[in-house]
Amino acid sequence: QVQLVESGGGLVQPGGSLRLSCAASRSFFSINAMGWYRQAPGKQRELVAAMESGGNTIYADSVKGRFTISRDNAKNTVYLQMNSLKPEDTAVYYCNARQVSGPGTMDYWGKGTLVTVST
Repeated sequence: QVQLVESGGGLVQPGGSLRLSCAASRSFFSINAMGWYRQAPGKQRELVAAMESGGNTIYADSVKGRFTISRDNAKNTVYLQMNSLKPEDTAVYYCNARQVSGPGTMDYWGKGTLVTVST
């Protein structure tokens, strides 16, 4: 198992930046991918960005060129740098750890951190 704790959310004006952090309770060993998801009011949770254990990254089209996912293995922490924020980026952001073991997949989630982009 792994526990995830997000931080770094808050209120920011359009065009501003935030960096979210996700601290894991243990190393990323045996974790196949780490990701950030978000859920806006009345909408489904969606993938924002993910990083596989080998370093490959994927991004939602809506955030390409603005958001960057990274990780610090020594700190067991994953980051999401968010630049040029827009009001439509407002959502609760969740950290995810995915572990694939044999035929099964286990997803671990943090409790989320709220990002509000508004004047």
